[in-house]
Amino acid sequence: MAETRFFLRILLLLTLLVWGGSARAILQIEITEGVEGGIPIAVVPFGWSGAVPPESDVAAIISADLARSGRFSLAAREAFREFPRHGGEVHFENWRAIGVENLVVGRVLPGPDGGYQVQFQLFDIYRQGDGTAGDASRIKQLAGYNLPTPRGGLRRAAHTIADLIYETLTGEPGAFNTRMAYITAVGQGEARRYALRVADADGYDPVTVVESPEPLMSPAWSPDGRQLAYVSFEGKRAAIYLQELATGERRLVSQRPGINGAPAWSPDGRRLALTLSEAGDPEIYILELATGRLTRLTHNTAIDTEPVWMPDGRSLLFTSDRSGAPQIYRIPVEGGRARRITFEGGYNAAADVSPDGKRIAMVHRTEAGYRIAVMELESGLLRVVSQGRLDESPSFAPNGAMILYATEHGGRGVLAAVSSDGSASQRLVLQEGDVREPAWGPLPRH
Repeated sequence: MAETRFFLRILLLLTLLVWGGSARAILQIEITEGVEGGIPIAVVPFGWSGAVPPESDVAAIISADLARSGRFSLAAREAFREFPRHGGEVHFENWRAIGVENLVVGRVLPGPDGGYQVQFQLFDIYRQGDGTAGDASRIKQLAGYNLPTPRGGLRRAAHTIADLIYETLTGEPGAFNTRMAYITAVGQGEARRYALRVADADGYDPVTVVESPEPLMSPAWSPDGRQLAYVSFEGKRAAIYLQELATGERRLVSQRPGINGAPAWSPDGRRLALTLSEAGDPEIYILELATGRLTRLTHNTAIDTEPVWMPDGRSLLFTSDRSGAPQIYRIPVEGGRARRITFEGGYNAAADVSPDGKRIAMVHRTEAGYRIAVMELESGLLRVVSQGRLDESPSFAPNGAMILYATEHGGRGVLAAVSSDGSASQRLVLQEGDVREPAWGPLPRH
């Protein structure tokens, strides 16, 4: 079973042959498991002083972001005893009484050219003044910003605020103001069409990058977030393209005989690792994007595929069945001996590396099915973090806190996300149809 599943993956057909239905644009998020002991926090509805209400509920978006992370326990709005818009209106004893430790207040003000000024403050409830409104001299404000925001930009401003709150309270960067890429399929039979889409990390504002009557797969983000590499079967042949997201311009980089698959960007954005079979068996190659120079990295009669770069750019991980079943191997970029790094279980494949290079997420076969597991590279300790039967395509968030992956629910392909320790999980579901092959984009560069 494992070998058959692995071989089908190499043929680039496994996740595409069974797709059908239609796909609506927005991925609806369902929190499937929360975490106990999260940081208690309340996000008060933001005030508004204009004549026409703003297009988005900023506080609701912030609350949803923080809840999805699995690191916070959000107080319900029904429990609020007051609705302050800034620190001068806060009576801190009201928030201590309902068990809140951190408080977010803010307001949206009209700005120039139809835009907004979004203001927010984050307070530590237990390091405050004497509880009277306006006692600003003794208030412990942890963060406070004024964000100029264009019309239509309130969702992005809310994600930015959630990132700032997350980093302030956890010491780690947030990843709410990021994007994800994924593949959908619409229709059935000869009418089926595939699409590569990009959406915000919460599933909103989806944009179609490319559509095709032939399968699309394996999206991979460039390190700067400006391009996607992907595999297309247009013309009935596998080919690898690079596409600029801002302009739509695309470039064919590999259409060699046989398999052209599994593109992976180097950390410096100058090279692609990929799987080619023009010499016979699937092998790992490195393509210099500026010159087109191709270097073969593996030389083995087994199937070698699914390369992923280590963050320092000095080595690659890849999947191979050279030991008789799919396992993860590591090989220096300059070539040499590949070293096996997974030993627990008879099937480990499709690795992704955490941003700090200390952990890998992978598809790991258990008695219950194929699940996502996380392994500490230094110790080899492996932990299963997902609960599905056919979980695949793990992709770390750019801060390493969550893992996005594909799974099945209700007979359909959906996306799911789980905290890297397995304590919190969520599902991202199209109202109709299937979605597969997620790739979490990088943190925005300023």
